[in-house]
Amino acid sequence: MHASLIRRQLGGIVPPKIATPSLLTSGSGSSLTPLVNFYSKLPKGPASAVSGGGIKARYFNGKNASAAPLVWTILGLFTFGYTIDYQKHHKNHPH
Repeated sequence: MHASLIRRQLGGIVPPKIATPSLLTSGSGSSLTPLVNFYSKLPKGPASAVSGGGIKARYFNGKNASAAPLVWTILGLFTFGYTIDYQKHHKNHPH
């Protein structure tokens, strides 16, 4: 295999400074010591829950989940569009 192909395949998994092509193709287990040291320092277990803000987190997730904001937004857009359409048609065709 080409070194660039190995680097491209492992680029998202192994940090680039640790996984050099010479380390990966040499075949000796002792040369992977920096890689083992790096991964042994990473936290273990499931990732902590991300408590982010935003519209989705505020209105659609959690104990106060509700579709009311979405319904009001749709009704507001419908009313706005109807008003513009009404004004456009009645301005050109008075009764």
